[in-house]
Amino acid sequence: MWWRLPNVSSPRGNRRPAVLEHVPFGIVLALVAVAAVRILQYHWRQGAVIIGGALLVAAVFRALLPDIRAGLLAIRGRPVDVLTYTGLGALLLFLAFTITNGPFGS
Repeated sequence: MWWRLPNVSSPRGNRRPAVLEHVPFGIVLALVAVAAVRILQYHWRQGAVIIGGALLVAAVFRALLPDIRAGLLAIRGRPVDVLTYTGLGALLLFLAFTITNGPFGS
């Protein structure tokens, strides 16, 4: 039937639904959705901190999970992905914590 998800075989012979590959990406996406809500509520600094945290969570997932389980978090090679996620997350956290008395308030 067309609406059933295909199964993916693991090396041990266990069969898991393919949708489980995208759970880490779903967690990161859920954090970004929470951040978007906070930003829309005019708490832009909290939203930026949550997005920075989501990028760091993505870096941890990408570093720990094998390529097949990383799902949509796997863009390039593992070292490049981890460095990119970590760098962008740290930069966003740095900016969110250091910008004060700007045009958007505190």
